[in-house]
Amino acid sequence: MKKRDLHRAEPRHDSMKSHHIQEHRHDPYKARQKLHEPTVCPQCAAVFHEGRWQWKERPEGAHEERCPACHRINDKYPAGELTLGGTFLAGHREEIIKLARNIEKAEKREHPLQRIMGIDDTAGTIVITTTDIHLPRRIGHAIVDAFKGNLQTHYDEGGYFVRMAWKRES
Repeated sequence: MKKRDLHRAEPRHDSMKSHHIQEHRHDPYKARQKLHEPTVCPQCAAVFHEGRWQWKERPEGAHEERCPACHRINDKYPAGELTLGGTFLAGHREEIIKLARNIEKAEKREHPLQRIMGIDDTAGTIVITTTDIHLPRRIGHAIVDAFKGNLQTHYDEGGYFVRMAWKRES
């Protein structure tokens, strides 16, 4: 056997490959080191326990550290943005905003880091900013399911950010 053939006969175990794939959507607000357990957010009272943030009673003796969602809210640095537009929006504004809030409420119940940061309703468009990249997608798909229209998604390949746009004419 040639040296080249021997090299190919062995399977390649490249653990760095998956590491690099995950890095391109790295959340800069995620803790750099493992948090002490339990840890409570002094702002929203979410508790970091068993490796994730959750809603539960504040444990006695818990450490305090602001959760990633509260960090983003304080810094005014969203992870997601959903822009709503089109002529259809004018007649259904309140319904659509209510739907977005209901999706947030349902998601936030299980995932404390998924929150709406703001809803800017001006000049024929609504812009919803969020603390997470998954919430705009869920809201956008719920709007399409309820009202139809066109939904576009763009993930920022260099960071932890999603920009979505929904539009429906008449």
